[in-house]
Amino acid sequence: MTGTEPKDVVRRYFEALAAGDQETVRDSWAEDGSCWYGGDLPISGTWQGRDRVIDGFLATAFAHLDPDREIGIRITNLFGEGEQVLVEWDSWATGRTGRAYDQKNTGIFTVRDGRIVGMREYADTQHWERALVERA
Repeated sequence: MTGTEPKDVVRRYFEALAAGDQETVRDSWAEDGSCWYGGDLPISGTWQGRDRVIDGFLATAFAHLDPDREIGIRITNLFGEGEQVLVEWDSWATGRTGRAYDQKNTGIFTVRDGRIVGMREYADTQHWERALVERA
């Protein structure tokens, strides 16, 4: 991995997510990294360890999206101070529900030694549920 400045690491991670580059996504996370997502959704809670972040959190989120439709992610703001990076981004897709998902997100990342060790993501959890969760 090249470029270990925290903002560069986070920017590369988002570029890899947008491109579907699973190798770079996985390589962006420290082995003991963790992420947290608020609310009461299938992706909510704390996901501890790179494998749980990638194969749990991210896989669960993407499993709710229609893979045959456009899935997009675009950084709109990125700020960094020391090992902390704040990112705002837009994400859009169509859920397996057939409903549109168009979200504004904010995440606070902690980067050490060129890898993400922590992420806290904030978004409209009601929109996530309305767009992506099947209704009974």
